[in-house]
Amino acid sequence: MSTPTVNAEKRTTETDDDPTTPATESATQAGVNGAKGAGGDSMLARASGVTLGLKQIVAGVVVLGMIAAIGILGFVVADKSDTVSTMQAEAASAATAQQRALDYATGAAEMNYQDLAAWNERLTANTSPELTAKLTEASSSMEQVIVPLQWTSTAQPIAASVKSHEGDVYVVAAFVSVMTKNAQAPDGVQSTASYTVTMDSSKDWLITDVGGIDGAVAPR
Repeated sequence: MSTPTVNAEKRTTETDDDPTTPATESATQAGVNGAKGAGGDSMLARASGVTLGLKQIVAGVVVLGMIAAIGILGFVVADKSDTVSTMQAEAASAATAQQRALDYATGAAEMNYQDLAAWNERLTANTSPELTAKLTEASSSMEQVIVPLQWTSTAQPIAASVKSHEGDVYVVAAFVSVMTKNAQAPDGVQSTASYTVTMDSSKDWLITDVGGIDGAVAPR
């Protein structure tokens, strides 16, 4: 009856000392799982870093694109602004040329045989030295017609337009309405006189040439 007891104790001892018991296997498995868990966390961290890096790159590309777009837009706006400014400046210069030519033509068309000095002053106003000499000579010749006919005339501006523009030089056609009275037409004759006035805007709109003076005082 004592033999079975010894065997039972032996089996119990063997079971307790066996390294392959379920307890040992559980600990080993836990270690493996722990290692796997640590590796998984490391992989997740690396994946998260890659994702953040991609997001930063995309964000950077978007920002650069926006900066480039803003730069291009600024260039276009500046270029358009410069173009508008240039057009406005050219329009202003053309308007000045037209007004100056019209003022000159109106003054040149008005004359009185009893006060030719005032007419000569208007005729040569703001003209270049060369043109002043030519106009003075021409007016002296015309006096031979003006005085005998007792010529008087008044003028009103009509319109002016730029015929050509090259650099600072403007050529303007100016038209004035002229009421002329003389010995041949004591009641007066209404007519339109045209002048071609050339000016240099870089020299304070100095008048360098005038055409139409002779026609303005031709006998009617």
